[in-house]
Amino acid sequence: MRELETLENENPNLITRNSPTQRVGTVPVSEFGSIKHNVPMLSLANGMNEEELIAFDKRTQKGLDIESVSYLAEPKLDGISVELVYEKGSFMYGSTRGDGFTGENVTHNLKTIRSIPLTLRTNQIPVPNLLEVRGEVFIRKDDFQLLNKNQEKHGKQAFANPRNAAAGSLRQLDPEITADRPLSIFCYEPGEIDGTNFYQHEIFLKSLRKWGLPVNPFVKLVSGIDELLQYHHDLENRRNDLQYEIDGTVFKVNDYMKRAELGTRSRSPRWAIAGKFKAQQATTIIRDIDIQVGRTGALTPVAKLQPVFVGGVTVTQATLHNQDEINRKDIRISDTVFIERAGDVIPKIIKVIKKKRPRGTKPFQIPNSCPVCGHNAIRHENEAILRCGNMSCPHQIKGRVQHFASKLALDIDGLGEKIVDQLVEKNLINTLDDVFNLNQKTLADMDRLGEKSAQNLIKAIDEKKETTFARFVYGLGIRNVGEHIAKVLEKHYSGDIEKFQNTTIDELKSIDEIGPIVAETVIQFCSEESNKIMIQNCLDHGVTFEKVKTKTIQSFEEKSFVFTGTLEKFTRKEAKEMVEKLGGKVSGSLSKKTDFLVAGSGVGSKLKKAEKLGIIILSEDIFLKKVNSP
Repeated sequence: MRELETLENENPNLITRNSPTQRVGTVPVSEFGSIKHNVPMLSLANGMNEEELIAFDKRTQKGLDIESVSYLAEPKLDGISVELVYEKGSFMYGSTRGDGFTGENVTHNLKTIRSIPLTLRTNQIPVPNLLEVRGEVFIRKDDFQLLNKNQEKHGKQAFANPRNAAAGSLRQLDPEITADRPLSIFCYEPGEIDGTNFYQHEIFLKSLRKWGLPVNPFVKLVSGIDELLQYHHDLENRRNDLQYEIDGTVFKVNDYMKRAELGTRSRSPRWAIAGKFKAQQATTIIRDIDIQVGRTGALTPVAKLQPVFVGGVTVTQATLHNQDEINRKDIRISDTVFIERAGDVIPKIIKVIKKKRPRGTKPFQIPNSCPVCGHNAIRHENEAILRCGNMSCPHQIKGRVQHFASKLALDIDGLGEKIVDQLVEKNLINTLDDVFNLNQKTLADMDRLGEKSAQNLIKAIDEKKETTFARFVYGLGIRNVGEHIAKVLEKHYSGDIEKFQNTTIDELKSIDEIGPIVAETVIQFCSEESNKIMIQNCLDHGVTFEKVKTKTIQSFEEKSFVFTGTLEKFTRKEAKEMVEKLGGKVSGSLSKKTDFLVAGSGVGSKLKKAEKLGIIILSEDIFLKKVNSP
């Protein structure tokens, strides 16, 4: 290594981006850019118990019309999902999962992870022109212990668990800090691939190993439900003996053609499931019960617990949901309780150990007034939750603004919880449109913000004025309108906010996937004068929406496209955006469900496969004509 460093110092023109000396950058970045995934990084549906895993297998058999399915089984690591992109064997860039469609550019930090090859091996099999591979970044248990000892030695706060440590390490602006953290990775899934065709997931993983990419050694091919369940139970019994934290198993249909037949839901593939292990339990004492106020005014009781270590983390609180739940379990302050991390994520109180209950405890009752503003709390018909009826309640405002700025909404970088708290407390934000009234001078005078940070935040707010109808409507925080429903509304109203605001309950009910409850809450929101004014103010401040293209004669609606070869007229990212704006979708692999193959120069085996399957083949020029046709 020293000889190489000397050679490069004497001959800077010889330095390449993938030289071993270039793993750690010397200059910290000021912020992370964003990278759009060519193939969405979807979540996995959960199988919380054996019955749900059996139901998944039955659905898969039925969908494929076969009696037994082969699955690739693997441990579900408790880490951070990333995507690595290689072009002709060289590592080009990498990103976090983000919202599944767009992630943060953490290339410089990923390059510091020694197990990620900067150049793929080609001595066994050739590498594709383009390889996108997903993986999980994590920290091994023994490395985590050493990391925390080092933190404490230098007077720094210890990390709560390996996952938090991995996430924090990967998001350091200075890659030298990341390089000092013991990060590892296992790769497990392809994104887009060009230049090589794979028909089975098992073969893909074997190829990754040959290229030098790390793959979990416990990956195994299983056939049928009996082998699937056996793998799940065996791994659950071994979880505490593994060198890293896992919270379940993952089962994926092995055959890629069969995956294409099954398809995907809006947020998860139908051909895979995450099998969750039984939650780990512990006992602790309820020290107090606080009432938290959410953005919709919901009063949520939260148990403050004597700290206890369970499922790999120290738990200090657990939600009690509502008064009905408290009454059902007879939960009181000072009770000794069993807790578990349901799905190894959310702390939950299972039961009270009543024989340990101290004398003199009283049943707990949620107050009938908001603990923040004192306004009367209301319980709507058919709801178990008490809600603060004051729309001007500071905690509701804080929650609404945080939601408005969140990743799936306007995604305003820098407008986090602590900044929002100050803005609301100083009466600088009362409604969502007030976000666009902020100025650099006002922000620079606030705690934790200097001139530069204030400038960056104002820039971020201005940039996010150009958004989509779906992101904006989701960000409004209308009850029961999540990310998916917002996209359904965007499609129906063609991104026209005025049409949406003037809709009727009958029209809403006629939309596929919109039920009566969603319809009623949308109408209630749109009919309130304060909301009309707030939306108009946002528009007056320059908020605009990307145009949603409607169906044309050459419509791409519901059509599936695959791109192959070297594209000269546009990038793959631009091509994907063009197709999606016209209602189509882009895939990385061919199947009988593919409608068009767009071929650039230097095409390979995909062209022959497309001809066999009878898929329409387009040149770049013809594709552009279809895009631009009236």
